[in-house]
Amino acid sequence: MKNSEGLYLSAREAAAELAISPATLYAYVSRGLVRSEPTPDSRKNRYRAEDVRALKERRVPSPEPRGLRSFDADLPVMDTEISTITEEGAIYRGVNCVDLAENDTLEHTATLLWDVSGVDPFAPDNFPAVSDEMRLIAQAARRAAPIDRAIAVLALASSADPRAFTRAHDGRAMVGARIVRLLVATMLNTEPSAEPLHQQIASAWAPDNKHAADLIRRALVLLAEHELNASTFTARCAASTGLNLYDSVIAGLAALKGPKHGGAGVLASQLVKALVDRDVEPMVRERVALGERFAGFGHGVYKRGDRRAQSLLNALSRAGAPRKFTKEVPERIAEATGELVNIDYALAVLVHALRLPGGSELALFAMARSVGWIAHASEQLQFGKLIRPRARYVGPAPGRRGGAAS
Repeated sequence: MKNSEGLYLSAREAAAELAISPATLYAYVSRGLVRSEPTPDSRKNRYRAEDVRALKERRVPSPEPRGLRSFDADLPVMDTEISTITEEGAIYRGVNCVDLAENDTLEHTATLLWDVSGVDPFAPDNFPAVSDEMRLIAQAARRAAPIDRAIAVLALASSADPRAFTRAHDGRAMVGARIVRLLVATMLNTEPSAEPLHQQIASAWAPDNKHAADLIRRALVLLAEHELNASTFTARCAASTGLNLYDSVIAGLAALKGPKHGGAGVLASQLVKALVDRDVEPMVRERVALGERFAGFGHGVYKRGDRRAQSLLNALSRAGAPRKFTKEVPERIAEATGELVNIDYALAVLVHALRLPGGSELALFAMARSVGWIAHASEQLQFGKLIRPRARYVGPAPGRRGGAAS
């Protein structure tokens, strides 16, 4: 295996990345700026690639204010045992999500991310409590967007769960499974079930497609976690105030709705729909000439392509999805813009190929990512500290007087 899926660099690679001498690299290690550890099969050390690249980013001057840059190395960073991001894909507690998605389920992925082995959070008898008020809200919001309905129902769910505020590690995992089951059922307008989550979704939204359950399973695992993205950081901040897991998931759901985050899948679906009855090359050329961006292409982290997207598109291709969307569109857009396909576009193609309901891109994303939010919220509750980053003030100098200008 090459350097543990891109997590590590050799001393020579790390020094070359930073354009420094090995002696300077060792100085950075001694100051705690780069983590190192022994290589399992030799006496040499290896160095964390994310530390090296974060340090490289800090050393490169930027023409714009730091607070406006995406993935800024100076933005709040915290330790976590849950996941990290590499060019080979997201790593879930040491396991590459792309490899995991080949055969695993969202339930098993949850137990990995939640780090539980002593209990079975998704045991058949671990069902969410559903109060009369929750049923009334769910019925009243039956025609609302799935994510809005879920927020409304979850707002009452912690009061119905007598163990919502448990501090035990295994207890939180049990609460987490009840939340996920409730979330999926609410979004599907069904009753909570012990049936595998991907099968519940396929039965409700694509009952006649023999490939639907497995494709949805794969998508859920690939989307389950992605380090400190906007919604996960929001959920984690909420948990740091002492909120329970239900309320932390609500915070994550609200942040996910934004068009620059989970809503990007909906925008990518609009692109897919626009291409259904049109030739790819002329439309791509037209949009490029107008300076328009393509939703579902390009990524702030994956400069060489999002392996999650390729995994899902390959599976869709094997299941008979149109080559136009699994191959031609990504190739033509990459040629014209240099931007490679990401998971938002692959999710849009999944929705189109399975003929899922409108807006299900965001719902699927939320169902999957709730597992990651619960993992991070649980870890934050275990830390017991309030997340309170500082702002970099760039306003007028102190001493300015208020009032109208003379």
